[in-house]
Amino acid sequence: MYEYHGWITVRDTAVDDEDVDRLRQIVEAIRLRIAQIASPYLLDLRWMNGEPFIHLGGFSNHSLSPDVLGLFEYVAVIAPGSYGLLHVHDDEDPGHENEVRVHRLVRGMLTQHAEELLSPCIPTLEDPITG
Repeated sequence: MYEYHGWITVRDTAVDDEDVDRLRQIVEAIRLRIAQIASPYLLDLRWMNGEPFIHLGGFSNHSLSPDVLGLFEYVAVIAPGSYGLLHVHDDEDPGHENEVRVHRLVRGMLTQHAEELLSPCIPTLEDPITG
């Protein structure tokens, strides 16, 4: 099982006063990248209150191609002021089968952490199998 939920606030730089034309170019580049991702799951890029946001989520039988994490890596490169989180539970990930992992995007850097509020999955989220 591969479950993921994430979001990104898209920003060109960490400065609040951005070049709107440059940000629109970045968003269009991201929109093209999203169009290349063949996913039946949630993947949404939209402007809200003058700011671009990406929301994504899905649940499949096996780990997806690197497209989901690759999108975060792509945004980190072209919009290093962006920030967001991607929560992943992959029960086929050796050594992390019973964890929810968090990929954190901040200032062009993508790092991975254990999500302590949702891990270990058993018994935090699910009861152990008995019998």
